[in-house]
Amino acid sequence: MQKLVNQFIRLANAFDVEGTLALFTPDAVIEDVSVGCAFAGIEGIRRYLEQFFVGYNTASKLLSLEQPHKQVALVRVDFTGTFGHEIGSLRIQANAAGLIERIDADLE
Repeated sequence: MQKLVNQFIRLANAFDVEGTLALFTPDAVIEDVSVGCAFAGIEGIRRYLEQFFVGYNTASKLLSLEQPHKQVALVRVDFTGTFGHEIGSLRIQANAAGLIERIDADLE
């Protein structure tokens, strides 16, 4: 999970939308409580990345990672961008093949 989380952050920070999307299953979901919406499937996740990462010039820095299960990571991230500065939490769930199935995101 550490490698997957690091890849996600690195690719998202580089605004590599296609590379980031390659880390997800086709039916993956990002549910972001802070924006009050869920983004389903590759096209939904593309919209999320383009709007909230590329659009806000978001840079993420990993603060901590806990792994309560082999395929689950609880991550704290420092976000900066045109919106200012926020600390967020991500619950990332992967499948057996190491692709992201779901991210539950929120801000502290």
